[in-house]
Amino acid sequence: MHPKLIKLEENFKPSILTKIDEPLCTQFNIELWMKRDDQLHPVISGNKWRKLKFILNHALYTGSDTIISMGGVYSNHLHALAYTCKAIGLKNIAYIRGDAPTLLTPTLADLTAWGTELRYISRTEYRQLRQYKSYLDLPGLKPQQYWLPEGGAQPLALSGLAELVEEIEISYDYLCVPCGTGTTLAGLISATPDHISLLGFAALKNASFLNTDVSALLAQNKSNWQINLDYHFGGFASSTPELLSFIKAFETKTNIQLEPVYTGKMMYALYDLISKGHFNAGQRIIALHTGGLQGDRQRRL
Repeated sequence: MHPKLIKLEENFKPSILTKIDEPLCTQFNIELWMKRDDQLHPVISGNKWRKLKFILNHALYTGSDTIISMGGVYSNHLHALAYTCKAIGLKNIAYIRGDAPTLLTPTLADLTAWGTELRYISRTEYRQLRQYKSYLDLPGLKPQQYWLPEGGAQPLALSGLAELVEEIEISYDYLCVPCGTGTTLAGLISATPDHISLLGFAALKNASFLNTDVSALLAQNKSNWQINLDYHFGGFASSTPELLSFIKAFETKTNIQLEPVYTGKMMYALYDLISKGHFNAGQRIIALHTGGLQGDRQRRL
């Protein structure tokens, strides 16, 4: 590991396991735990660091001085990337989907403060960028520039997720995770024994394509995973009063902050599935809190 990343990681806190004690779990004889990756770092939280760690290690050792990536105006990925680049001395360029806003979102304001160059592009141009998968693929790359696809969706990202699995010291039956690009799920699948079931929850509508994208990232065929498409609440970054009410009640009971884009949807889904008898009595479920609260900052202002 590059010395700059070792030094940065010295400031991280442990990602603990927290048991969620709920009458619902007692009623159905289910153990529900949360892997608190949101506690790793106040900015580079959750799966964002897991995915970035080995990618940035590769970038540093290949002599790159600039990381170029893409995302929306509330992108957790871009927020974590911008902070990390500043911390380890890399320049950062971000392609932002849509027109420049009159007033910067809190996320974009942070990116600007950390020295990221913002480049606004149309939604059509943004979709075109998704075809470039490798770090050298982006047309027009200059020497020492490194292309990082949306959400850190690169095979190198999977190595960081393997470290997460190694940290879990209790036995369990299910490992659950919210899905945006599916990269985190792919990393967990790669590192998890075949007798463990992996359950992803799509945060966006019409996300059946994620099955293909996850399979493409896997080095071997595995059958112990699936992606639930039923709890998107209208689409990516969409929510409902029911979801927001659940999040508020969950936070009051547990003192664990959720957001309505990723982890909030997953936890709602798990409660609903437990109540419907989806899991067998006696099973232990671990839900991954992926951190990344950018999508909730505006709501809490």
